Amino acid sequence: MALIEVTDLYKSFGDVRAVDGISFTVEEGIIFGFLGPNGAGKTTTIRILVTLAEQTSGTAIVGGIDVAANPRGVRNRVGYAAQATGIDRDLTGKENLILQGRLHGLAKAEAQREADAILEVISLSEVADRRAGTYSGGMARRLDLGQALIHRPNVLFLDEPTTGLDPQNRHAMWTYLRKLNDDGMTIFLTTQYLEEADELADTLAIIDNGRIVVEGSPTELKRGIGGDSVTLVPSSDGAADSLEVMATAMRALPKTNAVEKLAESVVVYLEDGGSRIAEIVRAIDATGVQLGRLELAEPSLDQVFLKHTGARLRVEDVKPPSRMSRNRMRT
Repeated sequence: MALIEVTDLYKSFGDVRAVDGISFTVEEGIIFGFLGPNGAGKTTTIRILVTLAEQTSGTAIVGGIDVAANPRGVRNRVGYAAQATGIDRDLTGKENLILQGRLHGLAKAEAQREADAILEVISLSEVADRRAGTYSGGMARRLDLGQALIHRPNVLFLDEPTTGLDPQNRHAMWTYLRKLNDDGMTIFLTTQYLEEADELADTLAIIDNGRIVVEGSPTELKRGIGGDSVTLVPSSDGAADSLEVMATAMRALPKTNAVEKLAESVVVYLEDGGSRIAEIVRAIDATGVQLGRLELAEPSLDQVFLKHTGARLRVEDVKPPSRMSRNRMRT
């Protein structure tokens, strides 16, 4: 069953079209990944879906409710954690959760019970009575996640939940999200991290310049690239000139899908790369270039993004400010 249905959605800011006629559905019980660079339209889309922004045109249905016609009904059914954490640093972790529960209409005793349960889920029970301002970045993120869960939503919207976290806390957050999904939670996740999209998403949509350029499971999208990639790195002597010579030699090979010359390497995309290594090495030897390193890899989401957008995904990993969010939803 489709829990989210988006049809011909547009959002313009003056002459800038931030969301440019996108359509997609999200099935109940999956993790849906929305992958793209900063400025691609990810945050604008998610803000429309959680009723914090109005679309210019098109329709968006969440849990069977039109976001424009009945925003209050949508807010009662969704949880949302923005890029900037929406915690009150002067309150304790538990007080933050109780406050959010009360704002969602929970009775005091119910909010307290839910807060205790959520603290267990996000592994913050031992620091529940500490001021949130003393929490580490990873702990603050988990508390923000807890606030989005306090009213037991049908779908959880997360806008780049691991941006600014170190690798250890990023992987810990993935573990929490997988457990939530295993327990039946539908998750809509925006991200600019290829590894995160590959690790978490059941279905993935890549958005660039406001448009969805491709959609499918990470496995399907990688299979759609076709073949493997072989990365060739010349020895340090005369590397700059060697790259062009190597690229020319690779373009002359039969049955290659593409050849890409990068700053320090040449990448060849072709079917069954493992069986053609000897052929590639012979072609490089014939040019007189000394090969420093050769790497064989299966298709990656990086290659998927490159194929469909013509550019590599640039990650701007800037830690967002931890502050009381003005965008926190109220019922």
